[in-house]
Amino acid sequence: MSPPSSPSRSDEIRASSILPARREEVELHTADGLTLVGELALPLHRDPVATLVTLHPLPTHGGFMDSHVFKKAAYRLPALADLAVLRFNLRGVSSPRGTSQGTFDGGVSEQYDVAAAIELAEFHDAPPLPHRWLVGWSFGTDLALMHGLDPSVEGTILLSPPLRYSLPAHLAAWADSGKPLVALVPEHDDYLQPPEARERFAAVPQAQVVGVDGAKHLWVGEPYVRRALEEIVARVNPAALPMATTWPAVEQEHEPSATAR
Repeated sequence: MSPPSSPSRSDEIRASSILPARREEVELHTADGLTLVGELALPLHRDPVATLVTLHPLPTHGGFMDSHVFKKAAYRLPALADLAVLRFNLRGVSSPRGTSQGTFDGGVSEQYDVAAAIELAEFHDAPPLPHRWLVGWSFGTDLALMHGLDPSVEGTILLSPPLRYSLPAHLAAWADSGKPLVALVPEHDDYLQPPEARERFAAVPQAQVVGVDGAKHLWVGEPYVRRALEEIVARVNPAALPMATTWPAVEQEHEPSATAR
């Protein structure tokens, strides 16, 4: 359903908005024998045109599947852009959805978590999940660079990449693949700001480094969340732009304000 032609203020999509979607609890099974918990959000009345496999920030600093940019992607993009959004807790991480088995391993054993997520997306058949992109945030960007170069992945989008765990060899592998790599780098990032990011990602000729004025590492603030989501959609389903900023109020749900940053 499309938003009304003359929406009222109550129809505005806000930080707390949850738009209609099919939401499925999923389990991911890793090659080293763990079960991870997650959620798959799908367009309500049609099959997705593309798929986001999200990799959350550092668990030791509060990262989990509900980290707010990814949660808002799952709440909005199935409706606004016909995207499937897969979120899950890496090993040892808890959220209201549950706790994934295992323990944090500094990006090493997490290779199996990334592989399990890609596998779930690749072989999901009701509906199929096409045009799969990895979307990492902070620590998740390192996981994408280190472990995400899979034949079934079309490209990767990196939010606030610190380039902390990944090595030049990983950038070289992405360069050789020719697959799209987009880095969304906040102007005031705590770890890697746009000028240095452009220097370091120069090792990947096809990489696009997008500096985001005013943004910080955690993308706090609704204008920055919207910018991040727009940049993601511009790569995976540009036909959905510009995205609607309203939706019928009667079809929206809302999170408690304390959890919508």
